[in-house]
Amino acid sequence: MSAANLYDWVQASFFLALALPLLSMVLAQLIPERKERAIHWVVLGAALVQMFWTVGGVAAWLFHGGHAIDVPEFEVYGSDAYVFLIDLYFDKDSAAFLVVGSLLHALIIRYSSAYLHQEPGYRRYFVTVSLFYFGYVWTLLSGNFETLFIGWEVLGFSSFLLIAFYRTRYLPVRNAVKVFSIYRIGDVGILLAMWASHHLWHENVTFARLHNAQLVLAHLEGHSSEGLFISMALLVAASVKSAQGPFASWLPRAMEGPTPSSAIFYGSLAVHMGVFLLLRTAPFWEHQIPARILIGLIGLVTAILSFFTARVQSNIKSQIAYSSIVQIGLMFVELALGWHALVLLHAVGNAFLRSYQLLASPSIVSYRIRDQFYHHREEAPSSWSWIPENWRLHVQRRAMQEWHLDRVVSRMVFKPVKALGHRLDFLNGRNAVFVLLPLYGLGWSAWWVQEVLPSAVQAVLPALFAALAMALVFRAFTERQSPGVVWILVIMSHLWVALAVSLNEHFGFDHVAWYLSGIAGGAALGGWVLVQIKRQPNARYSLSTYQGQVVHAPVLHALFIPALLSVMGFPISLSFIGEDLIFSHIHANQPVLAALNAITFIFGGIALVRLYARLFLGPDARTPLGVPNRTA
Repeated sequence: MSAANLYDWVQASFFLALALPLLSMVLAQLIPERKERAIHWVVLGAALVQMFWTVGGVAAWLFHGGHAIDVPEFEVYGSDAYVFLIDLYFDKDSAAFLVVGSLLHALIIRYSSAYLHQEPGYRRYFVTVSLFYFGYVWTLLSGNFETLFIGWEVLGFSSFLLIAFYRTRYLPVRNAVKVFSIYRIGDVGILLAMWASHHLWHENVTFARLHNAQLVLAHLEGHSSEGLFISMALLVAASVKSAQGPFASWLPRAMEGPTPSSAIFYGSLAVHMGVFLLLRTAPFWEHQIPARILIGLIGLVTAILSFFTARVQSNIKSQIAYSSIVQIGLMFVELALGWHALVLLHAVGNAFLRSYQLLASPSIVSYRIRDQFYHHREEAPSSWSWIPENWRLHVQRRAMQEWHLDRVVSRMVFKPVKALGHRLDFLNGRNAVFVLLPLYGLGWSAWWVQEVLPSAVQAVLPALFAALAMALVFRAFTERQSPGVVWILVIMSHLWVALAVSLNEHFGFDHVAWYLSGIAGGAALGGWVLVQIKRQPNARYSLSTYQGQVVHAPVLHALFIPALLSVMGFPISLSFIGEDLIFSHIHANQPVLAALNAITFIFGGIALVRLYARLFLGPDARTPLGVPNRTA
């Protein structure tokens, strides 16, 4: 096979790898729920074709030298100062993760058909798994930050759906919202890294160009602070996605989903995406010693703390989760030391081991119970007996409390947000409209007369309006009564962001139109759905508890999901491009404005998912016998 033919073949493989999960997802959705065998074979057939094609393609690619392949960029949107490009890139890192993913994906699909037999939501499970795997493949084949962020978002939302698969139970839904909220913290890092990279490189830089060491060093020379800022933003995103540092506690909570999805995603594939992000961007951050030291320290500390936490877990899935966190912490250390080949080998081995352990965990528990009953043995002396007992008890107590990592994240992130949000509690019901609309009109009047305003006022208005937008989503995050108030506040925050950036720089109205176009359609559809829910007989239109409206209004639930995703700026709408377009009008010397907008986007998404979960998921609030709001 010639080099040109190999290139064309690999390029075709890219599109096949992305198309098959989407095709199987659409076909499975069209098959009636009761035809389990047909659903299974459609999804399994696509997984098997992809597995054989991927393994064969990677083998042929390695035989011909294994050179990195960068597919020509596809321009989605372009203007004088901004271009949004879809770029695909394939190298040894993508190859290793793709082979592991294709093998485990096919295995889990086969396993799940028996595990979920006659389970309510059988078709929904396979559709969500296909969506998740599409996001996984898209992330691995991404050639720039914009392309990667598409897959990153798909991974986040499909993870939420898988954890909340048992959507009429309290604990799975609660933990799904919690995991999604922590995931979104990592998205702040990706957004800020994208924004800073645009200003550092003055272009939409591709990952292929990062392998040019001379080019990277030339851009970092004299811009070391900008380079370190990008590296730290990427480290935050990677730490969240791979459950490192104070964010480690989300991984055991993600095990509330079905065991097969826990095995393939939270045990083997999704949890390694932070490692993959650092591998992909290593040619950039490896030139910065502070970044390497911090990556190694976070991995080492997380590995040590999680080692002790895993040893005191009473739940086998939580024990496996923390064991996986330990190994990923060691991968962070290996990354900091520059041992990239060892990281790949370590990730592959950990993925297969954790998948096996999670799939076998029910049988292992049953065997251990039987063995203890019939073959009781005295407990062997502890290998830690040389350590003073009070020290051991102290470490054990802290490990059982998971080192208070949940409390750290709550105090660092969510508690300040709630405190600021509660200061705007007067924005409820009609006040949200009667106060915000006149205030927004006043803001637009400032835009019309900005030429006559003092320069000091012009300089502070963008940050002031962006701070107001952030305050609105914080208020939406704390709302516990009216879903309509949450919906209005998040939509108004988008309008304030558009106004803030419009005051920051002069540009064409088409940029704002791209940003607001998807939001407008989703806002109208979602508002209509909320009105219909409120009009239902005996409906409990409140966010104080989980309502379980999906049982009574499945059609409205199906309509609300695309509306929710559109207002969130999910890749299904033009607003996803519009968000990146808005960031391009924030200057390099305005990190505060960039951070305010990023936090607004992220917490707006969290507030909307909380609204969706509390209104549509959870125990049915209208059951005649009543359902407890909490479980053990």
